[in-house]
Amino acid sequence: MATYLRYPGKVAIVTGGTSGIGLAIVRELVRQGAKVVFCSRASGAERGQAIQKELQDSGFPGEAFYQVCDVTNEADIKRLILVTIERYGCLDCLVNNVGYAYSEKIDGAQDFRNLMELNIVSCLLASKYALPYLRETRGNIINISSIAGVIGLRNLVSYCTSKGAVIAMTKALAIDESKYGVRVNSISPGNIRTLRREKFLNQSPDPEAAIQEAKDHQLVGRFGTPEEVALGVLYLAADGTFCTGFNLILWSRSWLWEEE
Repeated sequence: MATYLRYPGKVAIVTGGTSGIGLAIVRELVRQGAKVVFCSRASGAERGQAIQKELQDSGFPGEAFYQVCDVTNEADIKRLILVTIERYGCLDCLVNNVGYAYSEKIDGAQDFRNLMELNIVSCLLASKYALPYLRETRGNIINISSIAGVIGLRNLVSYCTSKGAVIAMTKALAIDESKYGVRVNSISPGNIRTLRREKFLNQSPDPEAAIQEAKDHQLVGRFGTPEEVALGVLYLAADGTFCTGFNLILWSRSWLWEEE
């Protein structure tokens, strides 16, 4: 891997870092030499502590530290930032990775509010408390959005709305923070093979057919991997990366046309 992508000694926070895309991001940053604070809700504390030990014993040049944080709780988010500063003295990168989706139509205002709190308000609050420290280091924010926020998907009104808002917030915040030297970008993954995605497909009447159909819809003939998203984070997080307000789309299916 090109040396300019390495991140030795930098300090990063990754929300939702105990599974799927978040865990891949944590692992890759630690592999590249970063000191990473990652979090989950209290229900994932045992897993988070196990991941911390695994990464500390891995021989990677970086460090990993697990912190309990419910990103829908403003006090928890503030504590996450302060714990990072107390432990490492600075902050170079915030990865707002937490997100959730469930299949629904426009039929539940409270469900809509809950998803917005998790998927977009948490990004806003984490950015708010991280920015004073990111301005000091001329650091960056990377928000994990979704292809759903770009093109819209069936029966995912709340999710598509929240992820579209993440992209819009990214672009607006990039403009506001440019005068401080802080870059703000987002990544919009498409079909990434995570345990959550597999669980969803396995709930189909014919799981094998559902999995094959999902693969067939990809121009590259397969799902993306969490590790490929992590490589996108490495690029956007690297010093000297020439982009801000950018949304990196990781998607191999064209939405401009469909075969008959």
